[in-house]
Amino acid sequence: MTKRIKRYAPLVAVSALLLGLTGPLTASAAAVPSLQWTACEGGGLDPRQQCATVQVPMDYADPGGPLIDIAVSRIPSEDPAARRGALLLIPGGPGGTSLADPSGKGQKLPQEVRDAYDLIGFAPRGNAPSTSVGCGLDHGDLATSKLRPWPAPDGSVDENLATARRMSEACARNGGELIRHIDTPTNARDIDRIRAALGEEKISAWGVSYGTYVGAVYSQLFPQRTDRIVLDSNDNPDPVRVERAWLAAYETGVEDVFPEFAAWASRPGNPDRVAATAAEVRPLFLRLAARLDREPIPWPGANPAELNGAVLRQTMLDSLYDPDRFPTLARLMLAAQKGTVPPAPAAPPESVLQNVTAVGAATICNDSAWPASAAAYEKDVAASRAAYPLTDGMPRNAMLCAAWPYPPEQAPVRITGQGPSNVLLVQNERDVATPLSGALKLREALGRRAVMVTVDSTGHDAYLANGNACGDRTVSRFLATGERPARDLYCR
Repeated sequence: MTKRIKRYAPLVAVSALLLGLTGPLTASAAAVPSLQWTACEGGGLDPRQQCATVQVPMDYADPGGPLIDIAVSRIPSEDPAARRGALLLIPGGPGGTSLADPSGKGQKLPQEVRDAYDLIGFAPRGNAPSTSVGCGLDHGDLATSKLRPWPAPDGSVDENLATARRMSEACARNGGELIRHIDTPTNARDIDRIRAALGEEKISAWGVSYGTYVGAVYSQLFPQRTDRIVLDSNDNPDPVRVERAWLAAYETGVEDVFPEFAAWASRPGNPDRVAATAAEVRPLFLRLAARLDREPIPWPGANPAELNGAVLRQTMLDSLYDPDRFPTLARLMLAAQKGTVPPAPAAPPESVLQNVTAVGAATICNDSAWPASAAAYEKDVAASRAAYPLTDGMPRNAMLCAAWPYPPEQAPVRITGQGPSNVLLVQNERDVATPLSGALKLREALGRRAVMVTVDSTGHDAYLANGNACGDRTVSRFLATGERPARDLYCR
């Protein structure tokens, strides 16, 4: 449902909200009340981080109707004399939050960037501690291998569709009215309310993963309100399929990254070495997954409580997000070959998973219509399994959106090249979740508005994470000075 569980980590530590009023209020901000800054709740936050709440319409089509709260956070510019404005940290997901990010990844920004901007985080609508939603799902349906719809070993999607109906019915029963009004265009409108509440005529942003799509949609809907926009690890802005296209992209993303894992997992001296040569790793993985399809291994404390083929494949997918996670997959493979399992992986609290899953489901299902026909999914899954054995048909399978009871309230926003030329895309060449092929679609859609920096690196999240020094310098220079490469750049 979201691209990885790591994205939920901020929700476990979050506690707070924050923001500040700087500069004159614009006409569009006149009706937005001033933010009341208070100390943030919870531990592990920078003592400078402040919190506040912005109220926004639950339904922008009914601005006089119920209001909901959006929690925001801020660490002010470290040099008021050098301050340019506000830098909004747009989280991934869908279902992620950036509320703790001013205290977290925001502190990795170079000094000149922290001097130039107030660092702004927020919990998007539906995410606690903003007005929150939950579906009240069964514990078993919170398993990542259920949320991403792995077909049965024989390729059947019947169980996936039954799961979709069960989960969608729970969301309709327990999600309340708000769950119908969580989608990407609405998130973009909330961002503009945050901008106005901050008193900023324009806002800069650093969006990551799903946040790149939110940032692109915001830039499309409010082009004159954008200052410097960085989109990092970029989603395909497919104007029809939207998140269905992102799910399908795992096919190519895995093919881009698995050779890196195979080279690492066969390296002499590696204590987690699984094979003597890189060429042996793929067939070994496929054989092991097939064996676990037939003969699952009990896994006490895990969800599900067995290591089956789908769980191994899901672990593969999660581990390819970051080379630092390669050992997780290798150790699971080594244990499974012996008929054993490692300790059950840690998971966020169930309340966090319930919240994040509901927000992710609502966003994905409300953004665009999904097919309801079993035949359509069966055909796509069969084709995917034949062409991409590592992902076994999952990327074209039926998520819970196949049974979602609510039609989209608005068409997906088409990203175009109309607007100011103030966007910098940064993209790792080998990224399992947002592969280069999809990022190039966003680059093409933005046209003259954007320049793209492609980084010769492996992993999801490029800037200040899994990228390289050349890419990091280029993005930092743009945020600090506005200087952007004259043309698309390759950072070797």
